[in-house]
Amino acid sequence: MKSLTRASVVAGTAASAVLLLSAVPAFAHVSVSPEGEAAKGGYATVNFKVPNERDDASTTKLEVTFPADQPLASVMTAPVPGWKAKITKTKLKKPIEIHGEKIDEAVSKVVWTADGKGIEPGTFQKFPLSLGQLPEDADQMVFKALQTYSNKEVVRWIEPQQKGAEEPEFPAPALALTAASEDHHGGAASDDKAKADAKSGGKEESASDSDSSDTTARTLGIVGIVVGAAGVAFGVLAGRRRNA
Repeated sequence: MKSLTRASVVAGTAASAVLLLSAVPAFAHVSVSPEGEAAKGGYATVNFKVPNERDDASTTKLEVTFPADQPLASVMTAPVPGWKAKITKTKLKKPIEIHGEKIDEAVSKVVWTADGKGIEPGTFQKFPLSLGQLPEDADQMVFKALQTYSNKEVVRWIEPQQKGAEEPEFPAPALALTAASEDHHGGAASDDKAKADAKSGGKEESASDSDSSDTTARTLGIVGIVVGAAGVAFGVLAGRRRNA
């Protein structure tokens, strides 16, 4: 009976370790977030955050494709040390009207190419953009991103998140849009901060990035303790069985 009890403890401990491992949040993929809010119908400054997931290669290129059904007439880049940016525009099948002016083309792609070392292992880089006018009839904008490494590997972050489903293996960056505000230029006030982030080269973490890293480290530490305890319990049980 005691042996069965000990076996149950070991099994339960191991199961707990598995659950903790599965609870560790997904991270290290290309993402996009606004500086402040991205209000519907307004302008916003956003950052595409690109971490390097490889130990033996640097990220040398980022290609972001904009959703064709949500055309943006205004897209501006900020200087990013060590990188060159290129904006591509495409003719619209149906012109759109912004501030009383008809626009017949919109930005379809932005490509950043490293002219230096790129994003080295263990680091990340932020690529800021000023966007507008944002869609008025959507809750989010989903972009497609291609991340190219110095060894020619290309990682395609293009899978949309399906409602109610688990996060895909290679999720596409998604920008959440908030309710429209009276000031449709709400994102302009954060341009200076975006430029400051660009100058930092992405090597200084913000408070939220640091908190996230601390949380992950604590979680992994707890998992290690639990797994270790399970191993000790299993060893003790096995030794007692041999002695019996």
